[in-house]
Amino acid sequence: MSAVRRWTRRATGALIALVAVAAFAATAQAQIYAIQGGTVHTLAGKTFVGTVVVRDGKIAEVGPDVQVPAGAEVVDATGKHVYPGMFDAMSQLGLTEVGAVDVTNDTQEQGLFKPHLQAATAIHPATEHIPVSRANGITHTMAVPQGGIIAGQASLVGLDGWTVEEMAIDPGVAMVVNFPSMQQRRRYGGFGGPSRSFSDVEKAYREQVAQLDEWMDGGRRYDKAVAAGEARRSLELEAMAKVVNREMPVLIQANGERDIRHAVEWAEGQNIRYVITGGSGAWQIADWLGEKNVPMILGPSQTMPAGPDEEYDEPYANAGKLHAAGVKIAFATFNSADSRTLPYEAAMTVPYGLPEEAALEGVMKNGAEMLGLGDELGTIETGKLANIIVTDGDPLEIQTQILDVFILGRQVSLDNKHKSLYEKYRARPKGKIIP
Repeated sequence: MSAVRRWTRRATGALIALVAVAAFAATAQAQIYAIQGGTVHTLAGKTFVGTVVVRDGKIAEVGPDVQVPAGAEVVDATGKHVYPGMFDAMSQLGLTEVGAVDVTNDTQEQGLFKPHLQAATAIHPATEHIPVSRANGITHTMAVPQGGIIAGQASLVGLDGWTVEEMAIDPGVAMVVNFPSMQQRRRYGGFGGPSRSFSDVEKAYREQVAQLDEWMDGGRRYDKAVAAGEARRSLELEAMAKVVNREMPVLIQANGERDIRHAVEWAEGQNIRYVITGGSGAWQIADWLGEKNVPMILGPSQTMPAGPDEEYDEPYANAGKLHAAGVKIAFATFNSADSRTLPYEAAMTVPYGLPEEAALEGVMKNGAEMLGLGDELGTIETGKLANIIVTDGDPLEIQTQILDVFILGRQVSLDNKHKSLYEKYRARPKGKIIP
């Protein structure tokens, strides 16, 4: 156990006590569900027709011969399919509502280095984007802060709850680093020459990496000072100590061959747990990434090629080439309004080389494993959190309907603004059109 963790044990103990009281109250009212008769795709073994029992927020039993417990509410899934819920591994859900309206956006704070800030403190549970996303099978997400070099801590939340506390799975699941780039920005939307010379770009890059290194060293010095009983508490350095002690993984945003290579080399030099996010152009060094077992959370595939000289299918084929080289990948939208399209971002890569099973794992299983949460999320197995969807077909197919959604063991409503507007205008009066 690190010095920081020992130093904060008393506060953590009090928090655990409060959580235990809340959990007891919730358990007293917990509903037992039995999802019966569906084809269960566990993503942890063979597919079978059987039953999944949900109790106290977790999967209590699963198998082809599981009996329905007394008092359970039966969800008839006969002829349907049961999958783990989908995980938008990086999003802005709850942090932004209307991109063009500043007062509805709370994605970043001022400053370049904000390791102590957690995205959960800014999440708005009543956002219209959450019901829309979960109606398409997204059960949990990692809300990610933006801005600066160390943007803050990403928060893992389930997409159901009146408050952030009800939604939170881990409010400080990973540190977010926007790794300094050596890409030269061009004027006028890509036309004209670069806005800065390469020497200026390189100088700024080295200065920013040196600052980042100093924050890492600061975390190590702070941890030693805490162990010696000589530290005055610093939330910023306490968070950095978790990073350097490998307690908290780092999400390193990088795109393009050169920046991705630099980010990986830096992370390995710091001996930290890390995941590369974004990953545009990563296919160019796929074999190198595979040899180093670099996990990657990829941005949207339904986008334009990274540059004017790239092939048209570059964003579609990126995932398949990485997978073929042995790189573990997960998918994310990096968005709020488009979080609902997560399954189709994965589906778009299947015709371009990614096996369908790998695409499913990329939206359900791999993201949790990258964060060290594979024993809690990502598959349908006994003891895991009950984030489950029931469908009438393959969830990657756009015509498939999501019929039931369970989030943290709760069966949630699929009503949302898109559905209400559809029903409203479908029922509009069909009177005579006045010219």
